[in-house]
Amino acid sequence: MSHASSSKNPIPPKTGTALALYIHWPFCIAKCPYCDFNSHVRDQIDLETWREALFLDMKHEHKVNPEPQISSVFFGGGTPSLMPPRLVADLIAEADKLWGLIDGCEITLEANPSSVEAARFTDLAHAGVNRVSLGLQSLDDQTLEFLGRAHDVPEGLAALQIAQQNFERVSFDLIYARPGQSIADWQSELARALAFGTDHLSLYQLTIEPGTRFETLVRKGELIPADDDHASDLFDLTQDMTTAAGLPAYETSNHAQPGQESRHNLAYWRYEDYAGIGPGAHGRRLKMATERHKKPENYLSAVQRNQHGLKIEQTLTPQTQATEALLMGLRLVEGIDLSYLAAKTGVPQDQLIDSHELESLASLGFVRQSGSQLLILHKGMPLLDAILPRLVSDVLA
Repeated sequence: MSHASSSKNPIPPKTGTALALYIHWPFCIAKCPYCDFNSHVRDQIDLETWREALFLDMKHEHKVNPEPQISSVFFGGGTPSLMPPRLVADLIAEADKLWGLIDGCEITLEANPSSVEAARFTDLAHAGVNRVSLGLQSLDDQTLEFLGRAHDVPEGLAALQIAQQNFERVSFDLIYARPGQSIADWQSELARALAFGTDHLSLYQLTIEPGTRFETLVRKGELIPADDDHASDLFDLTQDMTTAAGLPAYETSNHAQPGQESRHNLAYWRYEDYAGIGPGAHGRRLKMATERHKKPENYLSAVQRNQHGLKIEQTLTPQTQATEALLMGLRLVEGIDLSYLAAKTGVPQDQLIDSHELESLASLGFVRQSGSQLLILHKGMPLLDAILPRLVSDVLA
C-alpha cells in the first residue's frame, strides 16, 4: 500500500471542475438506535428494479451536468456492502461511460464488519472499489450491544483484516464519549485502533440525534450522555494520540496519514460540486441544491414517473452558497480562503464574516485569520457548533 505525502500541502488539492458522485443504498438489516441516516429495513428487494432506477437517476444527473469528469464515487447508506458486487460494478461502469472517471479515481464503499459482508470484499474490490470505510464503532463487545450493532469484536476485526487484504485504502469508524466511558477506557481503545495500521480513522463523539431511540431514552432519563467538559477532555486526548501516531486530524472527526484523506468528503467540505443519486441523496451542482425522495418506494415511483428521483431542485442564492461553504469549510483544519469564497459566490469578502465576533473569538484563541485564510484553532474545534453561528455574518443569515 502506497502512502503519498507532501510536506507543503499534505491534503489533496482542490479538484476544480471535477464532480464527486454519491450513490445511496438505503437498506439495512436492522436500524441502530443512534442512527438518523436514511436507512430502511425491507424483507425483499427487487434488485433489477433498483438497478434500472439508479441508472436512470444517474443519467438524469449527467444530462443536467455532462461536462466534468468524476473525481470520486462514494457508496453510502444504509448498508451498501449488502449490494451485490455485480450491481456495484455496473454503477461504476455507467459513471465511467457517462462522465469518465479521472485517473486514480477514489471509489469508496461503506461496509458493516460482518462475516457475511466481508465475504464479498474480494468481489467488491474486483468490481472497482478501491477504498472501504468499515463501521466498527467500538472495540468493546458490551458497547457494541449498547449501540445495537449486529457484530462482535472478533467478527469486526476479522472483517478489518480481510478489508486490508483486498482494498488499497481502509478506514474505520469508532464512536467515543459514550455514557460511562472513562479517559483510560478511551485511551486504551484508541491505542488498540491505531495499532491496526489503517491510513484513515473517523472518530465521532456520540451525538444524540432527534428522532432516534437514544433521544427517547435521554428524554426518559434512562440514558445520560457524557458532559461537555469530559467530552472535551476526550477530544483533546484523541488529537494528541492520533497526531503522535501520524494520523493528524484534517477535519473535526477525521484523521489520516498525509495524502490519505477522503477525497470524496473533502469535496463536500470544500464546497465543490457533487451529484447525489438514490433515496434521500443530496447534491450540490451548478449552484443548485438537489434532494431525492427519501422513502424507497416513493423514490422508485418518482423515477418511474419522471426518469429521476428528484424531490427538490432549487437555485441557491449567493448568500446561501457562502453560508453553506463557511459551515462546511471551517470544519477543516486547513480552514477556508475568504477571497476564494467571495470570488466563487459573488458575496463581498467583508460581508462573509461578522468582524466583531471574529475579533472576540480570536482573542479567546478559538479562531485565527491570516490574510484571507480563516481557520478554527485546536482550542475552538470542540466548540465548533457554537462558534460557527457566531462567525457567519448576519448579512448571510
